[in-house]
Amino acid sequence: MPKLSIRDLELRDQRILIRVDFNVPLSADGRQILDDTRIKETLPTIEYALRHRAKVILASHLGRPQGKPNPKMSLRPVVDRLRILLDKELGASENVAFSPNCIGEIAEEMSRQLESGQVLLLENLRFHAGEEANDSKFAKQLAHLCDLYVNDAFGSAHRAHASTEGITHFVKTSAAGLLMEKELTYMGKALAAPEKPFVAILGGAKVSDKIQVIENLLGKVDALIIGGGMAYTFLKSMGQEVGKSLVEADKLGLAKSTIDKAKAAGTRILLPVDHVLADKFAPDAKSELFKGDGSFPRELMALDIGPETIDLFADEISLARTIIWNGPMGVFEMPAFAKGTNAIAEAVADNASATSIVGGGDSVSAVKQAGVADRITHISTGGGASLEFLEGKKLPGVEALTNKG
Repeated sequence: MPKLSIRDLELRDQRILIRVDFNVPLSADGRQILDDTRIKETLPTIEYALRHRAKVILASHLGRPQGKPNPKMSLRPVVDRLRILLDKELGASENVAFSPNCIGEIAEEMSRQLESGQVLLLENLRFHAGEEANDSKFAKQLAHLCDLYVNDAFGSAHRAHASTEGITHFVKTSAAGLLMEKELTYMGKALAAPEKPFVAILGGAKVSDKIQVIENLLGKVDALIIGGGMAYTFLKSMGQEVGKSLVEADKLGLAKSTIDKAKAAGTRILLPVDHVLADKFAPDAKSELFKGDGSFPRELMALDIGPETIDLFADEISLARTIIWNGPMGVFEMPAFAKGTNAIAEAVADNASATSIVGGGDSVSAVKQAGVADRITHISTGGGASLEFLEGKKLPGVEALTNKG
């Protein structure tokens, strides 16, 4: 990795501000954490800093409070959960304090009072409009709290906000946390030097959401598996009538030209060959299996891939040595149409010889729903960030970090 890592820093007795992603789901009253996965993901970085006797300041956003305080989006409930988690690992539960503001006199005084091995969690960054506006004054106030800066929030790295990009202009050294380092290492290697064969699986509703990813992967991947709603824009561009299936009519030409580009680049595109059709977009819809490349019944829509497609895709996946998956194969949130997505999750997990990388909220939910998350090499924590990385875009929160050497 060309950027400095927290491993490269001298942490002892230094105030280190770590940008984390504690954007966790809360109960309606804002008092209970419903899922602490994001807190657990960044524990290795926090624990590393504490073991090296740093003074740790944690900064995060939560929700969309529109630049002003909202008690239902306070990070206060995170303190208790963080204490429990750190106590389990380090016996350091009493060492987590909370600042009612992320900038200003109280935050600065609390940061000055920190001792080595202690943690201070700041209140929601987005309670200030300056965070999302990447306001330099706000960024400078954050920088006043620390000696060193570490970004461990890959999920926010595609945003040029004050706490991800702006702050780096006012601190001496900026580095990647262990989670950020892990994300960049796995995804960077997959795009720059993958073990072959390299297979990408793309799903989801719209071609327009993934077209830049597809174009960036052409020539890099050996095979591109396309499922989900976006597959029907591709199939229609090839002349198949797809009934009421989701189609982006204004992207038919783009889909057709992408198929031509793939052939020229030596990338095989695999599309569904049978389909689970339904009479409506609903959990209780009547469904039937449709095979081949004939015209769908006009009144029906495809909501999942069929068994022959599952076998076709699974065979390709079984041969891969590098796999990237972003997007479900059907409407997997409805049990009747989850079979295809679950089967692909199983196929990816079953290939123990491959490095498998799953990104995007729906795909991550799918591997968890299928019960195979522990057999995936790397599950990305950043939906939008992982997508932009796959598109070949530079992420502001990564570019701003200090280069090695």
